[in-house]
Amino acid sequence: MSEQSQQAFVIQKVYTKDISFESPNTPAIFTSQFQPTLEVNLNVESAPLEEGIYHVVVRVTATTKVEERTAFLCEVAQAGIFTLTGFSETEMGYLLGVQCPNVLFPYARQAISDLVAKGGFPQLLLEPVNFESMYAEHLHQAKGSDTAQ
Repeated sequence: MSEQSQQAFVIQKVYTKDISFESPNTPAIFTSQFQPTLEVNLNVESAPLEEGIYHVVVRVTATTKVEERTAFLCEVAQAGIFTLTGFSETEMGYLLGVQCPNVLFPYARQAISDLVAKGGFPQLLLEPVNFESMYAEHLHQAKGSDTAQ
């Protein structure tokens, strides 16, 4: 096997690209009965930076409400730079849609947990995410939109 055809998956850098925490109804929300509802939105984006080097961002938004009032809104964009070489197009899609987000999500999960605790709210531990299932759903939807045209 020549050096050019060898596969490489290398984590170059993991960093927090954007972070936000808002608690618009404090301090009054702290005096109410705290039975919150949680909504979590998750998005994965990837883009090439240069040949063989990719930027991947996992965006997580957690919104907690008590009745109709927002207790807090927490957003984290956890990013990474990855070197990916020697893979087929199908393998690249899988790596960018599943493996890279699997590396980044624990950092986003920890950042959200820390922000929520520092905001004075009970600990929030997000459930693990099955990026493989999300990626399969994305492929299924993309295939459906291709056949619809």
